[in-house]
Amino acid sequence: MSGSSDYIPPKVWTWNKANGGQFASINRPIAGPTHEKELPIGRHPLQLYSLGTPNGQKVTIMLEELLALGHGGAEYDAWLIRIGDGDQFGSGFVAVNPNSKIPALMDRSGETPIRVFESGAILTYLAEKFGAFLPIEPAARAECLSWLFWQMGSAPYLGGGFGHFYAYAPTKIEYAIDRFAMEVKRQLDVLDRRLAESEYLAGSDYTIADIAVWPWYGGLVKGWTYGAAEFLQVEDYKSVLRWADAIFSRPAVQRGRMVNRLSGDPSSQLHERHDASDFDTRTQDKLAAAE
Repeated sequence: MSGSSDYIPPKVWTWNKANGGQFASINRPIAGPTHEKELPIGRHPLQLYSLGTPNGQKVTIMLEELLALGHGGAEYDAWLIRIGDGDQFGSGFVAVNPNSKIPALMDRSGETPIRVFESGAILTYLAEKFGAFLPIEPAARAECLSWLFWQMGSAPYLGGGFGHFYAYAPTKIEYAIDRFAMEVKRQLDVLDRRLAESEYLAGSDYTIADIAVWPWYGGLVKGWTYGAAEFLQVEDYKSVLRWADAIFSRPAVQRGRMVNRLSGDPSSQLHERHDASDFDTRTQDKLAAAE
């Protein structure tokens, strides 16, 4: 089998930093800060510390959708956290998210700041705060939250499992890639069957379930994630493709996908967002032209 070895696990595992692959510099088996660094604070009620990964996109899409509905209290500053540089291990970030993962949110709209971490928790918090994108009727609410938590439980198989071994691991291991490709295709089939019978995941309305699932699985079938669209034969999942295109057509989704983004065409990268006008004036292509 390709990538097989005679490795036998030792009785006690020890941390060998040389074996971390692409993420050796940031992966470690302990928590807590590695250095002192306070987080910046902007002028808006909501302070987001993030990166434009699928998990980060969930929150920026949600915030842009709330603003599009007229919720002025959803104005936010989005500060870039460069995880490749270890920004997530700064003392200020760890104080907001002890798990040292993006995204992390501070709500400073009240007397006492409120921290929220984990993307699903942030989506739920914002939906309840603004009364949007989360149904009130019990059955619809349960369906929405079920798909939200489906995504939270399923995405590690797509990202940390399939994505890591297919795209990032220093050695291509056939067993690992096969194992996680099978699970990702099963998940795509779960979505496809649901979306064949329902316009959106929770029913006829667009909700935080769609906002959570789209950056991962919409990005996958659109060919943006891991360069794996052909490998996974995503064209077979026609209902997922229909849904992915419908969501991508939303202007707020297109804006949210740009925020804290470090890859792709410079015109699609808005490294930090502090005002709605930044989309017109501060994307990387415009900043480069000004310099």
